[in-house]
Amino acid sequence: MQPVLKKSDFYYELPQELIAQDPLEDRSSSRLLVLDKNTGAVSHGIFREITDYLEPGDCLVLNDTKVIPARLLGRRSETGGHVEVLLLKRRDHDIWETLVKPGKKCRPGAVLDFGDGLLRARVLETVEEGNRLIQFQYQGIFEEVLDRLGEMPLPPYITHKLQDKNRYQTVYAKYEGSAAAPTAGLHFTRELLERIERKGVETAYVTLHVGLGTFRPVKEDNVSEHHMHSEYYQVSGEAAEKINRTKRKGGRIICVGTTSCRTLESASDENGSILPGSGNTEIFIYPGYRFKVMDALITNFHLPESTLVMLVSAFAGRENVLRAYREAVKERYRFFSFGDAMLLM
Repeated sequence: MQPVLKKSDFYYELPQELIAQDPLEDRSSSRLLVLDKNTGAVSHGIFREITDYLEPGDCLVLNDTKVIPARLLGRRSETGGHVEVLLLKRRDHDIWETLVKPGKKCRPGAVLDFGDGLLRARVLETVEEGNRLIQFQYQGIFEEVLDRLGEMPLPPYITHKLQDKNRYQTVYAKYEGSAAAPTAGLHFTRELLERIERKGVETAYVTLHVGLGTFRPVKEDNVSEHHMHSEYYQVSGEAAEKINRTKRKGGRIICVGTTSCRTLESASDENGSILPGSGNTEIFIYPGYRFKVMDALITNFHLPESTLVMLVSAFAGRENVLRAYREAVKERYRFFSFGDAMLLM
């Protein structure tokens, strides 16, 4: 019988000054901690040396979602009071599920203004977790209006203003829909991806639109009682074929980021074969989970007690991971979204 896992089992001490506030000028110059999941051995390098760990016949799986400028700052029409809206998920053409602050003052029927009336919104109803369904009104194309008025939805632990919003976007971002970046991919440059392909490594692109559910704190003490919010994913026939062919030939599937991992584990059958298609996933991976597809993982360092630390622990062993995190703290690695990277294999 699986022992009960507590949230506190995934805690580690992190000095505040190790939380990266700004991206590095050269994406691929981040540090790289390599963890052998079988032995627990740790080694250190630079991210661009990732090619040394990839073999011809491997398949690198990347999430090509694109972050939208999902943070809107506006006013309540009735009172002129400030309001902040974070777009989480498009429900219909102009209807979005959102996180609104202050929520108590944005009851159904409330009207919100952004950009001196360029964009207006009406609160329709309150849904789970206190999120609001909002209907927008505007002239022209919504994406263009949003690009003009919206800000990149940086996580709350990043307090510096982002100078170039493309730095919270992977170089291969393609399909708009995320409220947060798949941050493991931020380390790749086009030149590095070309080097990887020249080495004989396949690249397969899948899409998972990252919602805030990935980052929501685990409130329940018993990990198994935590519920993940659903996120939309899509796997093309071409990507499925590349991944399945790699498996058949004995190559490794190396996921770039926890979102790519969750996509593959959601889209596979019991034998680890990827089925092309799309849907919503609420998959929550924590120790005890049996991986069907992924053989190695490139990821960033995640928040203590987060679902992402739990996923990494499921793959490489909780004690191995926490020991590696303590080593990273000691070696002054940079943590979280704009921080350094790990390779678990």
